[in-house]
Amino acid sequence: MSTAKVDMNSVHKDYCQALKREKIRVAVCAGLGCIVNGALKLYDALEAEIKAKGIYADLSYLLEDESNSGCSVVKTGCQGFCEAGALIRIEPAGLVYIHVKPEDAAEIAERTLLKGEIIERLAYKAPYSDKAVAERNEIPFFSGQKQIVLRNCGIIDPSDIRDYIAHDGYLALQKALKEMSRDQVIATVIDSGLKGRGGAGFPAGRKWAFAKAEESDTKYMVCNADEGDPGAFMDRSVLEGDPHSIIEAMAIAGYAIGASHGYIYVRAEYPLAVARLKHALKEARDNGLLGNDILGSGFDFDIKIKEGAGAFVCGEESALLASIEGKRGMPRPKPPFPAQKGLWGYPTVINNVETLASVPLVILRGAEWFSSCGVGRSTGTKTFALSGKVRNTGLVEVPMGTTLRDMIFKIGGGIRDDKRFKAVQIGGPSGGCLTEEHLDLTLDYDSLAKVGAIIGSGGLVVMDEDTCMVEMARFFMHFTQSESCGKCVPCREGTKRMLEILEKIVAGKGTMEDLELLDEVARMVKDASLCGLGKTAPNPVLTMIKYFRDEYLAHVVDKRCPAGQCQAFKSYYIDPELCKGCGKCSRGCPAGAISGKPREAYGIDTEACLKCGACVEMCPFGAIGKGDGPKSKEDNERNG
Repeated sequence: MSTAKVDMNSVHKDYCQALKREKIRVAVCAGLGCIVNGALKLYDALEAEIKAKGIYADLSYLLEDESNSGCSVVKTGCQGFCEAGALIRIEPAGLVYIHVKPEDAAEIAERTLLKGEIIERLAYKAPYSDKAVAERNEIPFFSGQKQIVLRNCGIIDPSDIRDYIAHDGYLALQKALKEMSRDQVIATVIDSGLKGRGGAGFPAGRKWAFAKAEESDTKYMVCNADEGDPGAFMDRSVLEGDPHSIIEAMAIAGYAIGASHGYIYVRAEYPLAVARLKHALKEARDNGLLGNDILGSGFDFDIKIKEGAGAFVCGEESALLASIEGKRGMPRPKPPFPAQKGLWGYPTVINNVETLASVPLVILRGAEWFSSCGVGRSTGTKTFALSGKVRNTGLVEVPMGTTLRDMIFKIGGGIRDDKRFKAVQIGGPSGGCLTEEHLDLTLDYDSLAKVGAIIGSGGLVVMDEDTCMVEMARFFMHFTQSESCGKCVPCREGTKRMLEILEKIVAGKGTMEDLELLDEVARMVKDASLCGLGKTAPNPVLTMIKYFRDEYLAHVVDKRCPAGQCQAFKSYYIDPELCKGCGKCSRGCPAGAISGKPREAYGIDTEACLKCGACVEMCPFGAIGKGDGPKSKEDNERNG
């Protein structure tokens, strides 16, 4: 296909007609999580079985002859339900099978594809229920979602531009180039209320308007795909599962602001995303959707990929631009803002992956359609990486305004092992910690700001009763301190001092003066740091001190860890009534702190004990416990 002089509506119609002859589509999740669980072997097995039964038909086959029909099997991007991989989706029946293995392929082909039967052992079962649910819309993980950003992930083949076009791909670009002025495109994005999904939440359309207003022959459009938050994989999943949506959005934005050059800044640790992006860019160029005179409109635009080295600070826009220019990734003072003076001194718009993924539907369906979803000034949807001590981990997209309770207990399936919910860290290391009292809080920019948290890039780490909040704060501070670029003193030295204090507290050496100093330094870092990353680095510490002060006081005053996690506060003992004198604990102790005679109760030298817990794992009788003295065997086993 060469679309330079072709009406995309006609091309789209041809591909749609071909897909209508596709009786069944078996979509195999080929996100990284499912690949690890054998998805590629599963794909090969399913393809072989379908071909053996004579019902196979791919898109090329369906396009060759209008009389052709059959069943296709495609490798898709992440389907979201990472806890259940490897995963397949069967359309148009709307079925989902979980924990599928290559050896299940023959039964799936015979029973489901040929006979229409549901294989219950591959269907989802809710906790404490024997009822098998295969219909995607009835599985709680999926039923509470609304997918705009992830609309194509999990259903299209990201390596085939024809599949993207058949699912309304590049129709928005044609509409923008052929039916709308640059001002109309920007006005539509402004009216939609679309805000930047990278963390700051700045209105995307206003940023475009600022860049368009600048007088310059050269402008740049940049996609920020430098996703550095621990546990976050939203942007990576979009790039892997729907790369053409980002290319189309960047071309629309380039047209709107008057840019002819684009960059996708993606970390090199995403090799699959980079590979699929490169392939998609080639497809777009080969089909006249990038390059000169796109769709015969006279508009020229092309995109390059810049692979980053994984520095967290390069998620900050001015540091990102410095990295593209070949400099060390460090932020600079603003103003001027990138929209005024960005890449190589030229006006530059930077949007993150998720923001851009919404743009084609905003243009195609209109501002009112997009703004009808969400709440207040937070319109549209937001993707979250749901992880931690929750049953259903994975990638989730929900309307703005969804409550934390629905996210964790409906979509997430509740807390693992029937533990008690304790807290959730939202927004990654730059976000904040929320508690049980916030479960009915709506997830939107304004509501979270009121409680000292931010949506950030969308990480949600759920914690249960066994989580130590002081140690969690230390973990996040260790990350942000090690990732500080070191340019400004408040962040470079302040985060270092905060980390030292937190390490002192978890080591059992903290004082009330340390706790007061921690709060003081955190507020200084928040107020005085140069860039947004430094200003938000203290958020986890400040919110955890606010909502879990009693836990901090327990560490500092009572010299104990209520969650029983901090090594410094652990003490081990051997209950002489339960000890059989087998000596396994002594042989397994790396410090030689346990001694005794065979068939007599052993003892622990508390001064030599490393508090590593190896003895607890070695003891077959539950005789070793943590705390002040002997308890029942059941208590020892539970506490150990």
